[in-house]
Amino acid sequence: MKNKPRSVAVIGLGTFGSAVATALTQYGNPVLGIDTDESAVVEIADTLDEAVIADARNEKALREAGVGHCNIAVIAIGEDLEANIVCTMNVKQIGVSVIWVKAMSRTHHRILSRLGVDRIIHAEREMGQRVAEMLHNPMIHDYVSIGNDSYVVSMKVSKSLADKSLQTLELQGNFRLHCLEVLRGNECLLRSHADPTLQENDRLLLLGRRADLRTFSDDF
Repeated sequence: MKNKPRSVAVIGLGTFGSAVATALTQYGNPVLGIDTDESAVVEIADTLDEAVIADARNEKALREAGVGHCNIAVIAIGEDLEANIVCTMNVKQIGVSVIWVKAMSRTHHRILSRLGVDRIIHAEREMGQRVAEMLHNPMIHDYVSIGNDSYVVSMKVSKSLADKSLQTLELQGNFRLHCLEVLRGNECLLRSHADPTLQENDRLLLLGRRADLRTFSDDF
């Protein structure tokens, strides 16, 4: 049975917030967008299920906008620290079960931690780290942190890896890495081949710690 899409309130429709709201809508989630700026709301109104002009510092206004009916709130207010914090407190008071908040500084992060939000987002820093990682190692196509310094990395197979089998690489023994999948176009090779021979431009989905992943990529 397919899971029911979760409804999300995105509060703050600047560059970051509008990108999150638009992507969530494309993924099939009902999205309520909220901003005090009429032009920002009008610009995205045809994309979202609903877009409302409201002051996030006003709990009553958020209730009337329907925030309390959403499963998740993403607070993307990025310039007004007071509005960001007051909005966070209002959303918690309303009773939204999951709250993600964009932080602007370390001090802001500490405040949000005290408020008990579920996820604190450092958008610019996280994107900067992602870009630096991919610039440092062109083999890395994308990656995601899963905590405890462990990552799942999508890594492109280079010429030096081509024609080698996974068993030959001995990923666990030599690098302490786990191969989750080998992708060739839209095909998942591990579903049909226990030990596929790699081709240039295949993609490896690898699980491991940052240092071990870098050791592997540097070696090849």
